[in-house]
Amino acid sequence: MAAQEQSKLLPAYLAVGEDALKRRTVLERLRKRVSQLGDLEFNHDEFDGERASGSDIAVACNTLPFASDLRLVEVAHAEKLGKQDVDVLCAYLSAPSDSTVLVLSAEKLAKNTRLYKAAASIGKASIIDCAPMKRYELVRALRSMAVGHGVTLTESAAEKLVMYVGEDTIKLDTELRKLALAHAGSGPISDGEIELLVARTNEAKPWELVDAFSARDAKTCLRLLPLLGSTSSYALIGMCTTRLRELCCAKSLDDRGEGHALAETLKVPSWRVKNHIAWSRGFTNRELQDAFTTARDCERAMKSGSDPDAAFRTWLFETICK
Repeated sequence: MAAQEQSKLLPAYLAVGEDALKRRTVLERLRKRVSQLGDLEFNHDEFDGERASGSDIAVACNTLPFASDLRLVEVAHAEKLGKQDVDVLCAYLSAPSDSTVLVLSAEKLAKNTRLYKAAASIGKASIIDCAPMKRYELVRALRSMAVGHGVTLTESAAEKLVMYVGEDTIKLDTELRKLALAHAGSGPISDGEIELLVARTNEAKPWELVDAFSARDAKTCLRLLPLLGSTSSYALIGMCTTRLRELCCAKSLDDRGEGHALAETLKVPSWRVKNHIAWSRGFTNRELQDAFTTARDCERAMKSGSDPDAAFRTWLFETICK
């Protein structure tokens, strides 16, 4: 049985990508598989590519296992290894030990680098892709991750959790653990619980403010403004006026019963304008016209001595609350 398990493992793997949780999961699974073949306490070495030398890593890989079929050698931050260290590891990978599993972990490592090519030469399964998920994939994955913690999440709660914490999957998993412990009852965790229990550590995205502006949601705009980091008021008013043009188009098409043609008319993906018709119904034609006029006056004031942040915020809330 041990020989069969061993034959399934390659002598080296490279887990590469910005999804830290995927990389951690890869390491945990490999540790579990190797531990089934013997005690890892005496057959496990860990190195950090930022400080370790290639010769030390190679020596660890060439050391014979003690009372076990395999050794496990892990190298984190492999992309930070120096040139000479990479040379040593590439030489090792050209003839790796059959009694060691070497696991290289890297956030970013180009396919044309020597270390990537050396790892890829081990076998088809030696490169483990840990690329980050797209936002919509992450929301879906979060809901699956929640089940593993014994709870469920509404879609809006998952979206809000990403909004509050960001796209770092390890941080998201940590917050899910906390939420699972605090959640009472058998119903799903709601976005209200996210607001109550999760501290926002992620900078807000400009499009979040523009969406709240489009929905005339003053409360959300007020909450988001301090979280926008380095995004300038000049950029924000430009994004808001672009959105106003889109809402004018949406309203015009909606009035003619042709709202379904909005994405084609604006030449954008349908998901990009999925809420535009509903948002446009929140404005009258006159309010949209006035918003353009006051935006022009606001931008002039911002460029002629007025405090740009104060001028933008005044325009934003006057437009929303008019």
